Amino acid sequence: MAQLKINSEYCKGCNLCVLACKKNVLEIGTESNKKGYRYVAQGKGKECIGCKACSVMCPEGAIEIYK
Repeated sequence: MAQLKINSEYCKGCNLCVLACKKNVLEIGTESNKKGYRYVAQGKGKECIGCKACSVMCPEGAIEIYK
């Protein structure tokens, strides 16, 4: 499976990647970054398939996918 890397300091919690994810892997987390935004996190027990839809959708470039 693919590995998902989220840069929490770039994320503004816009939710666009969550909506773009085909497998519902992403969710808005409960913690905030230094700017005060609740950032996106990978949901527990959910596997990323590496489609990169979330990475393409992210306006901040906060998501990287490694296969």
